[in-house]
Amino acid sequence: MRSFRTEIENPVVEKDIIELEQKIRQFKGGELDEEKFRSLRLARGVYGQRQQGVQMVRIKLPYGKVTSNQLLRICDVSDEYSRGRLHITTRQDIQIHYVALERTPELWSELERDDVTLREACGNTVRNVTASETAGIDVDEPFDVSPYAHAVFQYFLRNPIGQEMGRKFKVSFSSSDADTGLSYMHDLGFIAKVENGQRGFKVMLAGGLGSQPRHADELYSFLPTDKIVPLMEGVIRVFDRYGERRSRAKARMKFLLKDIGLEGFKTLLEEEQTAIPIQTYPIDFENYPKPEVADVEVPSVQIEENEEYQQWKSTNLVPQKQEGYVAIGIKVLLGDFYTDKARELAKLVQEYAAGEIRLSLRQNILIPYVKEELVPFFYSELKKLGFVEAGYNKALDITACPGTDTCNLGISSSTGIAEELERVIKAEYPQYISNPDVVIKISGCMNACGQHNMANIGFQGMSIRTKDKLVAPALQVLLGGGNFGDGKARFADKVVKIPSKRGPQALRLILDDFNANGNGASFAHYYEAKGEHYFYEFLKPLSDIENLTQDDFIDWGTEEKYKKEIGIGECAGVIVDLVATLFFESQEKIEKAEEALIEEKWAASIYYSYQSIVNSAKALLTSEKVKVNTHSAIIKDFDRLYVETGKVDFAENFENLALQLNKNEPSQAFATSFLDDAKLVLDRLESFRKLELAHV
Repeated sequence: MRSFRTEIENPVVEKDIIELEQKIRQFKGGELDEEKFRSLRLARGVYGQRQQGVQMVRIKLPYGKVTSNQLLRICDVSDEYSRGRLHITTRQDIQIHYVALERTPELWSELERDDVTLREACGNTVRNVTASETAGIDVDEPFDVSPYAHAVFQYFLRNPIGQEMGRKFKVSFSSSDADTGLSYMHDLGFIAKVENGQRGFKVMLAGGLGSQPRHADELYSFLPTDKIVPLMEGVIRVFDRYGERRSRAKARMKFLLKDIGLEGFKTLLEEEQTAIPIQTYPIDFENYPKPEVADVEVPSVQIEENEEYQQWKSTNLVPQKQEGYVAIGIKVLLGDFYTDKARELAKLVQEYAAGEIRLSLRQNILIPYVKEELVPFFYSELKKLGFVEAGYNKALDITACPGTDTCNLGISSSTGIAEELERVIKAEYPQYISNPDVVIKISGCMNACGQHNMANIGFQGMSIRTKDKLVAPALQVLLGGGNFGDGKARFADKVVKIPSKRGPQALRLILDDFNANGNGASFAHYYEAKGEHYFYEFLKPLSDIENLTQDDFIDWGTEEKYKKEIGIGECAGVIVDLVATLFFESQEKIEKAEEALIEEKWAASIYYSYQSIVNSAKALLTSEKVKVNTHSAIIKDFDRLYVETGKVDFAENFENLALQLNKNEPSQAFATSFLDDAKLVLDRLESFRKLELAHV
């Protein structure tokens, strides 16, 4: 594996990749604890797969922007290290599956040659920064949010404050009040605004999906653009210290807000301001790369199937604010496409558009900057690739996570039922191919990677048990979700649970009733007018499990009898640390603090020292089987159990020592002294532990 080390120009990236390669060898050699290794590889986009012995690799693509060269590079990597399939996620990433663990460093190094990273694509980190796929071309946008999304991505990549939180942290940017970036379901959501000629954002805080969806609170109605990075740093610092760490069911920002309230959160946010190294962070949007549109002659083409072509134009062309251009939407079934076609697509947009595509939150592809006169040519070329199915972002365009295909947490099939529902719509409800109002989404479990609980019609994978204790795949039917714009939305209600094979019949009943009784209203308003009980009554017969057939025990997309097999969810997991591992981590943090000090990165050094101090305290508390749910609780409990009892002596209480972090401005002098404090804490606590073990 040594050959790739000299091919990476960025020494920070090279060090990252070398570290992963070394940790893999240590893990394989039994020198590294499995839980510690899991945490490290997840933060580098390497995720355990349902199938044993192989990994899913998640490629982080900020706001879904992919250049032609990057797409070609991803294709090369997928062919070399995987099976040539690319999967677009609902967070604008690309995933490839069936990768050997030993080859992931080499894979990563190949991607970095075109500035593509795996870093922090999984794990308890700041995940991929998402945005409206129409950013930069949206006819309703006050300005392009792409430069701001990119600045946030760059600032927080490898930033120590966001490496080891209790859970993941998700951020989105919406181009306009239509809120197509879905601000209301993110930890931080930004909606573009202009006030008195000044650019800024409406800021939404602590939204989330999962088993307990929560609508985000409005934190600011308008925040100037130079304040968004300092704000996000403060928010992450608060979440890192006060957020739950032990129980993964409560370890998201939304639960912290539920516990302390918006005003309580604002108080904690204010307490962090001194420690934040920047109070303003201007973003140079004017120097953000401008699209370079290919200047070519219009090739002559003959469209033979004019009716199909006209329908495609009516559903798959997206208006663009730049005169003379449109964007073309490609509906990607289940988000899956293959490298042979992806390569041709990359060449097509390089030669005839602006050399980039955008991946969408609905697992699709958008090609911006297509000259209007080139639309027939693009249709002809995309048809050769099988990329001209009508229904982009319409009811036919069903979102689904991988479910039981590859995911450890999948309970029942998402992709199989999605394919069947699309078949039903095409065959029986062709008018919905052009309907932009009805949104259908499917998740294989409650974690909502398919975003089912924000859909008009949602399905969640479950299982049911008969009186004879036979287990069959099932679907929870959810109805009534909707995005109303400007940060306002409604989450879907759980209406009824049915065997999976009855999912198509449920869809028929729902659409038939909507056709008969919708009276021209949107689906969300139609549902709200009728109420949950109305839908439960006419779907209830489908929930009867007294008359299950043999077919009901076979899930969609398979011929085998259903077995409920749920593994350990890694991206959503909270790692249980051993005492020795925690002390080892503390030493690693001190080494990182020393490196940051040499590089004159005072704030980074201070945060590493803080993490070492808390980790060391956590180690002793863990040895006593004390709950270590939050950083805040660790600090207070250590004072109570060790300092106040005289077991460990510090000149002042432990809380004052640790929380020098937010009482001092980041400077060389403080970074140096705080590093000395971290070393003292680790040395003293390790010595205490050794004496303790010696007397056991």
